[in-house]
Formats: sequence, structure tokens, C-alpha cells
Amino acid sequence: MATQQAEGVTLTLITETPKKNGSTEDDYDPHLHRETPNATSNFETLVHLLKCSLGTGILAMPQAFAKAGLVTGTIATVLIGILLTYCLHILVSSQYRLCKKERVPLLTYPESMKVALRHGPSCLRPFANISAPIVDVFIVVYQLGIGCVYIVFIAENVKSLVDPIYEMSLTLYMVIVMVPLLCFTMIRDLKRLAPFSLVANVLTLIGVCVVVYFLLALERKQGDLDLWGSFSTFPLFFGTVLFALTAVGVVITLENNMQNPKSFGSTFGVLNVGMAFIVLLYVAVGVLGYLFCLSDCRDSITLNLPKQPLPMVVLGLFAVAILISYVLQCYVPVEIVWKTYVRPKLVEREVKKLLLWEYVLRVGLCLLTFILAVCIPLLGLFISLFGALCLSVLGLCFPAILELCSKWGTPSLGKGTIVKDILIVIFGIVGMIAGTYTTMLSIVRALS
Repeated sequence: MATQQAEGVTLTLITETPKKNGSTEDDYDPHLHRETPNATSNFETLVHLLKCSLGTGILAMPQAFAKAGLVTGTIATVLIGILLTYCLHILVSSQYRLCKKERVPLLTYPESMKVALRHGPSCLRPFANISAPIVDVFIVVYQLGIGCVYIVFIAENVKSLVDPIYEMSLTLYMVIVMVPLLCFTMIRDLKRLAPFSLVANVLTLIGVCVVVYFLLALERKQGDLDLWGSFSTFPLFFGTVLFALTAVGVVITLENNMQNPKSFGSTFGVLNVGMAFIVLLYVAVGVLGYLFCLSDCRDSITLNLPKQPLPMVVLGLFAVAILISYVLQCYVPVEIVWKTYVRPKLVEREVKKLLLWEYVLRVGLCLLTFILAVCIPLLGLFISLFGALCLSVLGLCFPAILELCSKWGTPSLGKGTIVKDILIVIFGIVGMIAGTYTTMLSIVRALS
């Protein structure tokens, strides 16, 4: 047995035991060698997965349907949901396959990419070392982008709630919101976040139910339905749906922290159950919201509701739920930046008070999301931008590359798998370019 320092994480290597015929044992199960203090149960993991997906994205779905059209939006959401779920499956299974090859208990997403390229085609192997930082950058940018979206969302909903009593600027509301966010950011244990996630899920579901009730009960706006949408605005829809449905930034973290990780990707496991529920709920809210307000859908459907007591309560519920969710979304970038880059440097320089420096990093990242939110307070375009820019790569391209490389040189890699993975990569790249360009153009127009 030996230890190896990789990307700031110490991995335990289990030496292979030769068989009598000269081959090696192939019965190493990474799941059995994981040491996960405060491991989460299946239910706790499902709660975390739902909380990561049931956020501001669901409230932006009506506006997304207004951009894509009713029929196109419904079909495309289901298809994208199926594709994303499949890519999450191959991401988890590829990581497990790579752990078996390396005989290590776990690998993070960036480490998996690095190891995969080393085992992949010779043309990709020179990019192995740089691949891990690239994945880290995409994950950190995406998760911090979610933080920006959450700050704008909370501030806009609180402003809509309080403005009838006392009107203030959106920036001032963001400053007020930062106080509880900084407090929640200090929570360091994922298991301790489970009760908060459960509360946030309950508040979100109650809020969604009330929103759906009003969408069904109130008088709908009169006008023509757009069934098929426009090609020019479809990239904005694509980015929004990716942002809303994809929890790729936390999937590996959640699976790695499970008491029973094998149940995560099983047929009726955490991933399938969670994603099926999420996709159906998003389609329902998207359809009902679009039918209610047609082309006048705002960045969040809650802002289209009438200024009545119950809708105002809904605004408060969502604000509290998203505030709680903020800390879970920031957990991932803090873990990456701290454990992979900052802490190893501090240990190398024999810096003391590491806990204090970790809290400094947490506060710094939280303030960074605040600054970005103040500079560009465009909720809907923020959602579309980070969805298209980051999730096209993290949720589609990278999982396909991982599967291709992890199976390279094995009988399990057939022509069908190669063609399928290449098509997924091409689809992801086209979606990223089209979605990012269209959104950036819209942001420039909105700020000019």
C-alpha cells in the first residue's frame, strides 16, 4: 500500500495482488475503500439533488418557453432532460471505471478528467495535466454564477415584496441580503446542510404549488400562442434549460459522500428519481406560466403574480429557500479552490491558522458573487449565460469525453459508443457557442 499526492488530495493506492497465472486481481471496488465521515443517506442525497435543481431555474421556465414556443419548449425540455440525465450517468460510471483502473477509492471530476485523458487516445494525452484546472475553472465559474443569480433573485423578490411599503434600490436590497448569506457560507460540513436543504425544498415546493394554483386560477392574458418559437431566441431557451436542470457541479460530490453510492445511479436510484421529478415539474411550470402571461413573462414568474397577500407570501418563501440554497451551491467552489489550490500552498509555506484562512476564502468568494450581481443585475440573461457557457461543457462535452477515454482500448468501446460520444461533444460545443453569443449580445443591448 502506498500514498500519492494528486491535485491537493492524498489518495491511497492499493497494490495489485498477482494471481497464480500471472494476471492481476480485478475485484477492487472503490466504494468499499472510501472513507466518508458524515456520509449522507439516500434520502439526504436526494434532498441535496432536488435542492440543487429546484432553484431559480424553475421560475425562469415560463420565460424560456416564451422564447422557444409552447410545443418546441415542451419537447426540447424533455429531450434535454433525458440527455442530461444520461450524461450524468456516464459521468458517474466513468469515474467509477477510472477508480478501478487506478485502484483508488474516489476521484473528483477534475482528477477523473486528468486520469481519463492519460488512458485515452494518444492525441489527447498531452492535454491530461492541463485538463484538471480547466474543469476546475468551469465548475467554479458555474457555481459562482449560480451565486450571482441567487443574489439577484432574492433581491428582486424582496424588493417586489417590500416596495409597496417602502421603496429602495435593488443594489441596497443586495447589500441587505449579503448579511445572512455570509453567515450561511460559514457552514463547512455537507451533512449539516441536509436539514437546511430539506427546509428549503419544503419552502420551494410550497411556493411552486401556490404559483401553479394562481397560474390555473387567475385570468390568463389574451393573445396568440407561439407554438414553435424562433430560431434566433432558441439559444436563450437552451441556456436557461441547461442552467435549470443540470446539477453536474455537485453530482460527483454527492455520490462521493453517500453511505451507499451504488444506489445513486441504479434504475430507481437517486439520480433517475430526482431527475424524472425535476423534468416533469419544470415542464409543468413552463407550460402553465407561458399560458398565463404569454410573451410578457418576466425573469421569474413570481414577479408576474398580482400584488395580493398570498403571492407576496410566495415571494418571501422563495427568497428564504434560495437564500438557504446559496450555501450549498457555494460549497463546491470553496472545496475546489481551498483543497486543491489554496490549502496545499499554505501547508507548503507552513502557514498557521488554516481554519481562519478558509473562512477568509469563503467570505471572499461570497463577496465576489455580490460584486458581479451588482454589476450585471440581469437575472434572466445571467441564467442563460452561465447555462450555455458552462453547462454545455460540464454537463455534455466532458462526460462524453470521460466515457470515450475511460473505455479506450477495452472491448466495451464499440463504434456506436464512439459515434454517440462524438455527437454529444459536437452538440455541446454548438450549444455553448450559440447560447453564449446570443446571451452576450442580449446583455450588451440591455446595458447599452
